[in-house]
Amino acid sequence: MRAVVRRIPFGKVATYGAVAELAGFPRGSRQAAWSLKQFEPGLPWHRVVGKAGAKFGKVLLRGANGVEQVMRLEAEGVAVMGTRISLEQFGWDGKPVSRRAGRKRAG
Repeated sequence: MRAVVRRIPFGKVATYGAVAELAGFPRGSRQAAWSLKQFEPGLPWHRVVGKAGAKFGKVLLRGANGVEQVMRLEAEGVAVMGTRISLEQFGWDGKPVSRRAGRKRAG
């Protein structure tokens, strides 16, 4: 499942359920959360969110109330409104994304 998380593009998010499904474990969202529980340098854990774009649980939220997760997502251009993220706008479906497509343009 960590391999799937590594593939989530800059500026995109995936749900625990989507990560599990892409890893070949349908209905394995809890397993996805558990597998990401241990910190691994370079793993973009902040790009994994709960169902319907809501950040949830304490498994992947670093710092008080997920402050670090929100800061990292916002730094990538992901709009976080309260505890919600638009999966329609920022969700990743598992398909490859060009390097430029996920990044904000300067200026």
